[in-house]
Amino acid sequence: MEINFFKINPKKILFIPIFALIFLIASRINFSPLLGVQNQYFTLNQLLGPIAGAFLGPLVGAISVLLAQIVDFFIAQKTFDWVNIFRLTPMLFAAYYFGKKDSKFIALVPIFCMLLFIVHPIGNQVWYYSLYWLIPIVAATIFSENRIAKSFGATFTAHAIGSTIFLYTIPSTPILWQTLIPIVAFERTVFALGIWFSYLGMNTLLNKFEHYLPQEALHIDKKYVISKSNLKILAG
Repeated sequence: MEINFFKINPKKILFIPIFALIFLIASRINFSPLLGVQNQYFTLNQLLGPIAGAFLGPLVGAISVLLAQIVDFFIAQKTFDWVNIFRLTPMLFAAYYFGKKDSKFIALVPIFCMLLFIVHPIGNQVWYYSLYWLIPIVAATIFSENRIAKSFGATFTAHAIGSTIFLYTIPSTPILWQTLIPIVAFERTVFALGIWFSYLGMNTLLNKFEHYLPQEALHIDKKYVISKSNLKILAG
């Protein structure tokens, strides 16, 4: 993957702190508890974070999410260790995944997570849990133009990374992972639909103020602006 920082539109950089502030606020609002870990919660950033990649581009979108997470890191006075640093990565990859048009490369991430999960002594006993991560692979390779599919792909990419970090850093049992299987199906469907509707809402809102925004600063997709004429094709 080639990343050229000199090709980044300077106008997009202006919106990094704005989006970061939105995600920072969202990261302070608990959405649901994280099973298996005390006093840990999923936040609204699970729904809002990935859409940054669609409006700012995959790289700048990921940077805005990272900035929000770094600020939250210090506000929450989290311990500066490798585990907490790794926990910053799931949402970064989710934002990159959602914003990348050709996301075949990013599909390598869930593949790598599947391999790490299966070779782990506990993960090997519940290897079928990692089959969830075929979803972002299929979404990236077959349905890469479909925003609903990319919503599922983004949240399951984050899930793949988060689960792998959990497996290698927190003691667990095969029974715990088996118990999580139906919960993950419901939880990630809610997250994916939340990402989808957040994207529609933000896209529609930004479209109303498009004339006040610098040209080419944000990518607003007219196809996904909520209107009577678009209702029939929003799932396209």
